Amino acid sequence: MSSTIPDRTLRKTPSLEPFGMLLLFGALTALPIVLTLRLVEPALALPVLSLLLFVQAAITAIAARVIHVRTSVANLTLWDFAGAFTFMGCAAAILGEPDQAALFFEEEAAMRPVSRP
Repeated sequence: MSSTIPDRTLRKTPSLEPFGMLLLFGALTALPIVLTLRLVEPALALPVLSLLLFVQAAITAIAARVIHVRTSVANLTLWDFAGAFTFMGCAAAILGEPDQAALFFEEEAAMRPVSRP
């Protein structure tokens, strides 16, 4: 009597790359929020957070343009991160009041020494 064992298909183990990308995104999102809340007074938190997220989006977009990384299993790229940072920056700008942004720039101007020509 002979028995045949059907061919066993080799299964690939799931890639941890999407989880690493999401972890990186979470860390890069939490960093400006924590810095803003610790270093800036609460009235100026949203305008400053908006500026930081826009700067972070620009840096991420430049990195995505320079570094050509293959798309991962979850199709997450640096361009996705740049877009997400831009949307979060827009949301922070919309939720912040214009008076807060004006107060921020007035405070920065007051801290600079007056230079005379």
